[in-house]
Amino acid sequence: MRQRHWSVDRILKSVMLIAGVVLSGALVEKNISVWSPGHETEERLARGLAFWVRHSYPLGDETVCKELTGDKETGKSSSESWQEHLGKELAAWLGKQSPFVCFFQMQGQETVQEMDQDPAYLDYLEGQRVMKESAYLLLFGDENTQMEPEEVAEVEKSEEIWEAEAGNMTVTDMAKLTPAYHVREQPLIGTQYVMEQLMDYDFLMQHFYNVHSSTTASREEMNAKSMLEMDFSLDKNQKGPQILIYHTHSQETYADYGPDKTEATVVGVGNYLTQLLEQKGYSVIHDTGQYDIMNGELDRNHAYNYALESITAILQNNPSIQVVLDVHRDGVKESLHMVSQVNNKATAPIMFFNGMSQTPEGPIEYLSNPYKKENLAFSLQMQLDAAAYFPGLTRKIYLKGLRYNLHLRPRSALIEVGAQTNTYEEARNAMEPLAEILDMVLSGQ
Repeated sequence: MRQRHWSVDRILKSVMLIAGVVLSGALVEKNISVWSPGHETEERLARGLAFWVRHSYPLGDETVCKELTGDKETGKSSSESWQEHLGKELAAWLGKQSPFVCFFQMQGQETVQEMDQDPAYLDYLEGQRVMKESAYLLLFGDENTQMEPEEVAEVEKSEEIWEAEAGNMTVTDMAKLTPAYHVREQPLIGTQYVMEQLMDYDFLMQHFYNVHSSTTASREEMNAKSMLEMDFSLDKNQKGPQILIYHTHSQETYADYGPDKTEATVVGVGNYLTQLLEQKGYSVIHDTGQYDIMNGELDRNHAYNYALESITAILQNNPSIQVVLDVHRDGVKESLHMVSQVNNKATAPIMFFNGMSQTPEGPIEYLSNPYKKENLAFSLQMQLDAAAYFPGLTRKIYLKGLRYNLHLRPRSALIEVGAQTNTYEEARNAMEPLAEILDMVLSGQ
């Protein structure tokens, strides 16, 4: 009786020891996530178990060994072959019992398994993926910044002209030093940056961008040299319209909007911008469709979807359009009134807005934008021209996670003109320098 008790106890201890070895190996091994038959991790475990079997249960019956292993010519003794075989079998069996190993095996087989799953379940998984990707965007999907006064003060802080080695160089001399852009005929009264500055990622992001927590911008994406080398010039004499202006949020108004001033909206601002660009020789379509009104009530939840359908139709009917501008008005704290003197006029600031189609977790596949690099370059070139020729006109370029229909053309831009605390005149005044900046970039000056 005592001998039987000892044997059971020994068996239990052996099983526990084996289980402990397996679990420890599963936790410690760095490459356990790619567990597969024949993998190095499993081989090491098999060798360890074979060693344990060889020393605990030595066998010498070669006939039995050959029958068990099927190994006639291995160069090893049959006992060793059988022990190695038993070790591998134990490793495979124990691996299947381990919840850790099973979990990682399921990860590796996920793609294969999905092929055999119920389509309804796959739809559920896709919905879960979308929710995970959109976690950063649920509360921050619109383009309003809701910036605090101190943030705007930092955005609008004027910059000093670069003096590292420039000394008393003229504007033309500075332009020859790896210029960021061409010297324009417009008087240079602001800050001109050179390529050495702009190729410094930290300098570029600090001076030109506000990055919302819903997205990220990598060093590879924000390569100033490649962005400034892109040519956005177009032929004004081409047949058909070249520019489309529209308003995803057509109901955005300014501080003095009312029954006696119904033009104090972003649509009114778009009318004036259309007029200015046509005076410069461009053919412009101004779409005044209302995409944020549903059944007579304000509804901005699906405005970008409604706008996309209509704007896509306009582009299909007018393939000559190369520039797409979505003109908005920002929403800020009611205590904040942003205004500066541009061309000796009280002017609301404009802000170029880029949708990155990605969260900090990675790209949003269902909101891909094949023109994201061009969009970023287009806004940066206009931002630099504004800094050089119309200081005080622009706020930092704002980067957010969604796409905002900027995937329609390489020369696509979302432009915030002032905020709800600006007057219509202040917003309208901003269209004059904006038209000049657009003409600079589109004429390739």
